[in-house]
Amino acid sequence: MRLFDPADPDADWPAIPSAERAYLTMMADVRGHVANVATRWRAVRTGDRVLPLTVNDGARGDSYVCTPRAAYVDYARAELDIVGVRGATMLRGMLHGVDAMLRSARIDRIVGIDNWLLSTNLHGDWDGADLAAIRTRLAAAFPDHVLSIRSVDDWSRPALAAAARRDDWVMLPSRQVWVVDDLRHAWRTRNQYGNDRRLVARSGLSIGAAVPSDAPRIADLYRRLYVGKYSALNPVFTPAFVAATMASGLIAYRVARDGARVMAVAGLMARGGIATPPVVGYDTDRPQAEGLYRIASWMFMEAAMTRGLRLHGSAGAAHFKRLRGARGVIEYWAMHVGHLSRPRAAAIRAFAALLTRVAVPMMRRNGW
Repeated sequence: MRLFDPADPDADWPAIPSAERAYLTMMADVRGHVANVATRWRAVRTGDRVLPLTVNDGARGDSYVCTPRAAYVDYARAELDIVGVRGATMLRGMLHGVDAMLRSARIDRIVGIDNWLLSTNLHGDWDGADLAAIRTRLAAAFPDHVLSIRSVDDWSRPALAAAARRDDWVMLPSRQVWVVDDLRHAWRTRNQYGNDRRLVARSGLSIGAAVPSDAPRIADLYRRLYVGKYSALNPVFTPAFVAATMASGLIAYRVARDGARVMAVAGLMARGGIATPPVVGYDTDRPQAEGLYRIASWMFMEAAMTRGLRLHGSAGAAHFKRLRGARGVIEYWAMHVGHLSRPRAAAIRAFAALLTRVAVPMMRRNGW
């Protein structure tokens, strides 16, 4: 097992898919590809597998993909401002206490394992059989850092979730995600499938693969939706990110055009038989009646169905996704704290217990 810098031209790589190697290499320039993320980008080789690592030393993060306080405090505060929730004043007070707890635990001093800096990390065929060895190696290299794995759940990679629990990783509920096991059965048989297909036909838009010159427009449409409409804590992908992931084939981009102008985009990434759309966007200046979000969703769902992939629909838009056959699954941020001081470890364990007792029922009730 070896830690290395993916940008090192002399690095000893195993035979991994070329698109994944290209991604791990390019992301050494993190800011050039995800504009609001600051982290040290490293990798760990374990057998014939390479897992990307993000290393953060405690600074308050700009995006939730690296730093837990951004995810659990800043994003939650932003959501309370957007979504009307009963008891919001009380919840804001609780968040103030949670922030103090996480700050005292120095939870943002953290190493992210298999962290692709996407809203959803797909862990491929990694089953966690080597997790204890990875944990031992990284705890020795980063004795003052929390070790973590984002996007752990009992649906997409149950063996990895089970391995984390066996190895005494703390499972912090992070969000409810929407998944579909069989799109042909769960989506195509529903009325919404026909309604969405007819909307695409009526729109007059032409749907096809993106081309390299679309990269700036795709990045802008994604930013309009996920940053402008939702939250600046979402990762901000640059045109360079879009161009590189398109060229390598790691993300397959489909666009809906009005003539030459791209009006909506859906990028699909697949690993281990599961697909997720890390890049979705549309022209938010257009009237809602045009249904551009529905068209973007149609593009990635239809692409996943055609390829026979299970769909990880990420979080949000619960009602919309349920109507299309999705069901909710609780996702976790797994953290190992056994090598840390007792006060830090105790604070993180207490926070996990609080989330399980209070936040999970609210996620299920409100569709978060």
